[in-house]
Amino acid sequence: MKRNLDEWIIEADMMSMQAAMESGTLSSEELVKLYLARIQTYDLRINSILEINPDALDIARSLDIERQEKGSRGWLHGIPILLKDNIDTADRMHTSAGSAALAESIAAEDSFVAAQLRIAGAVILGKTNMTEWAGMMSSTIWAGYSSRGGLALNPYGPGELFIGGSSSGSAAAVAANLGAAAIGTETSGSIISPASQNCLVGIKPTIGLVSRSGIIPISRSQDTAGPMARTVADAVILLGALTGVDERDESTNLSANHAHGDYTPFLDKDFLQHARIGIPRYYYQDLDDARLEIIEAAIQVLRNAGATIIDPVQLPCERVDWDGNVMRYEFKKCLNDYLEKLAPAIPVHSMKEVIAFNNDHAETCLKYGQDGLTWAEETSGTLTEQEYLDSKRRNKELAGTQGIDYVLAEHQLDALLFLGNEGGDDIAARAGYPVITVPGGFARTGIIAPGGYTTKGPQGITFVGTAFSEPTLIKLAYGFEQVTKYRYSPSFA
Repeated sequence: MKRNLDEWIIEADMMSMQAAMESGTLSSEELVKLYLARIQTYDLRINSILEINPDALDIARSLDIERQEKGSRGWLHGIPILLKDNIDTADRMHTSAGSAALAESIAAEDSFVAAQLRIAGAVILGKTNMTEWAGMMSSTIWAGYSSRGGLALNPYGPGELFIGGSSSGSAAAVAANLGAAAIGTETSGSIISPASQNCLVGIKPTIGLVSRSGIIPISRSQDTAGPMARTVADAVILLGALTGVDERDESTNLSANHAHGDYTPFLDKDFLQHARIGIPRYYYQDLDDARLEIIEAAIQVLRNAGATIIDPVQLPCERVDWDGNVMRYEFKKCLNDYLEKLAPAIPVHSMKEVIAFNNDHAETCLKYGQDGLTWAEETSGTLTEQEYLDSKRRNKELAGTQGIDYVLAEHQLDALLFLGNEGGDDIAARAGYPVITVPGGFARTGIIAPGGYTTKGPQGITFVGTAFSEPTLIKLAYGFEQVTKYRYSPSFA
């Protein structure tokens, strides 16, 4: 092991890391050092890491001693994990959502997610760059850009390929093997999009499965944290550590009878033989030839593995003209609630003050403007407007009971199949339902998509299910992964 650690660490998974640490051929301290060396060598190319945890090595050493004296806590003991920069950690790192206004903000308390990771024995290695305010900063902001951290780039084609947002740095770092895995957050596509674009597995859980307390918010109706990893098994290990009822987030009460502390029993590669998967062709019609070829190949893979393919299926909601009012109205209320609790020395304690700060530091903060912030600030912040209430009800009904649930029941389906973040992630976000994406191939050609990015590059195959159907989605994704093995590391690193 020690002879080729620099090579071994590339694409190493958590189970092999644990085996090496249990056998004594590797320590957590050495593992952290390996990733720190890779970050120093390669992150200059992709700008994915905002800061390193200055206590990471000390934490790793203490976990090594604990392993020797008491044994391992489990799959995450001593494993270095990266966190998106909107997740509070009560340590010497900052939590800013990429905003220069919060560049000096240090959380007084761990988020539930960070606390769960520490309990599981993970080493929080650092914070990752992200699209500022999770993309709500501006309608024109580039995915992966923040005033605090600059622009994160896709390691499969830095400066050329779309990185996806807003968990951009988390995706790029894990794809480039700069950490064992990462935690991202999603409101609508912010885990699934960058995971798909960076040849990763991403899981967006059901709302309520993972607590949002201590996470800089957008929408209490749609926000969730979730794992981003190189394999389904690694993502599943992380997911199990994140679940639990949290009194600070009442939505987690919904998960009391649905959550699993360990999702690894659902790594069943044979489940595809019994699966029923629906093909929502409406969401394929705008795909260019290269990406259409990838999704068609995935359908054939699933069929060859024994799955029953229902093609096509129609969602009653597929032609709905959706609006962004739930995110718009909830953003102001939720962000104000978070900011007002920050230390007095922090320069902003409301969305209004963030906007003013950005205006006062325009050269640094307003490269792409802040029309997203001003749009949200126009609301009352009370969540009493009828427009908001109507939109929230409409999302749940049309995307959930009259959308995903309807078509799953109509055809007795286990899941729906989408390409990457092409439609399914948005519907699931509005319904509060789970999504998992897994590497599905590489598009060698592409077209210029809205926003000015090219569609070529890594592509994810995405499964969408009903509330708390994570076990079934994991089985589907794992089976697909084991048959195809499309994941590969970027050549530059």
